[in-house]
Amino acid sequence: MKPSDSGSIAECSRHTHTSRVRVRYGETDAMGRVYYANYFYYFEVGRSDLIRSVWKSYRQMEEEGLILPVVEAACKYVRGARYEDEIDVHSILSMPSRFRLRFDYEVRHAESRELLARGHTEHCFIDEAGKPMRIPGDLREALA
Repeated sequence: MKPSDSGSIAECSRHTHTSRVRVRYGETDAMGRVYYANYFYYFEVGRSDLIRSVWKSYRQMEEEGLILPVVEAACKYVRGARYEDEIDVHSILSMPSRFRLRFDYEVRHAESRELLARGHTEHCFIDEAGKPMRIPGDLREALA
């Protein structure tokens, strides 16, 4: 495993990526479990690490006028992680159309491999004016 720019520990293969994150105290709720909305932050870590590993960073995209907003998001919660747990965010990238990217995620406890959450996000590229655009050719080529 190697450190990534997000501060996570990451492994990757062609269209998949695994990012390791340690749960911080501020990410937990009064019951001592990760607050449900924070799983979407873990998805973001996985997504950012994955897209950087196959193409370029979000910062580079935005500097080039490319914006990749979420158009759909879902999460199924199975079991809650706790403060100081190390979790692995497994991310898989696919292109369901010429306009959308889909990221599927599994969040697992790093030591026990127990499934904690599963979800996905879908994104479409838009230009600076907010107009939808096709997935850039160089990204399509990188994923081919």
